[in-house]
Amino acid sequence: MRPAPTTPDQAHFFRSPALPETELLTARYRTHSFAPHWHEGYVVAVVLDGAEGYRYRGAQHVAGAGGIACINPGEVHTGERAAEEGWAYRVFYPSASVIADLATQLRGGKPQDLSTGRPLRLPRLPQNVVEDRPVANALVRAHLLLESGQDVLEAQTATLHALSALLTRHAQTASTAPSLQGESARVETMRQRLSAELTEPLTLDQLAASVGLSPFHAARLFAQATGMPPHAWRNQQRLNRSLDLLRAGQSVAEAAVACGFTDQSHYTRHFRRAYGTSPGRWRG
Repeated sequence: MRPAPTTPDQAHFFRSPALPETELLTARYRTHSFAPHWHEGYVVAVVLDGAEGYRYRGAQHVAGAGGIACINPGEVHTGERAAEEGWAYRVFYPSASVIADLATQLRGGKPQDLSTGRPLRLPRLPQNVVEDRPVANALVRAHLLLESGQDVLEAQTATLHALSALLTRHAQTASTAPSLQGESARVETMRQRLSAELTEPLTLDQLAASVGLSPFHAARLFAQATGMPPHAWRNQQRLNRSLDLLRAGQSVAEAAVACGFTDQSHYTRHFRRAYGTSPGRWRG
């Protein structure tokens, strides 16, 4: 592949009252590469032109124009250009509850009540690129309407139609989280501790001791199960937590300190590698 063009990358994050608990992105990337990262919610991306390559669930995928790249919650993936000109796309980042509720309603049920403490029934979107032009067109139309903000009712209707078509035609049956035993339980315990102690000077020895393993075996087990070593997983969790603070109006510096980053530049560097833009531009 020849060197990438020098035209700057462009990324615009926005939100719409027509689709709560969702970030939306329109972007063109020519030089940016996404480091391995994960999201707490879903990713639904429609490539408009060019091609995006990404590694997901142990395989390399390429989404060209009209392709839909889907990532399920909590799963590590990358992103980079797979064509000389890079790629342009429109992306939905709905929360897990948004997609779970929609899937439940499509089956004739009622929205799930988070207050019960029961795990969400999460549908699984395909790990391979979805090639379905009608669904891709419907998603792009909905995204454009959400961005314009001119008619909330029309945008809501179009978005419901597009996401429902994606789930109906391509999602696997929703399932509840399996009971955790053995190694899975140890990984979950480590996840919970890393999440609970985001700003603490936690050592690998301490993390390993909490699950009764040696540091070597704890680090290897965690990386095998999550696709990231513990420190990288915790940094991504810090980034995920910081999004709530930015949404609430905190400054970039405040979010960086609150989530355990050493300084604002350290935070911004990790943020840009995961989200393709700076935290200030993401917040808008």
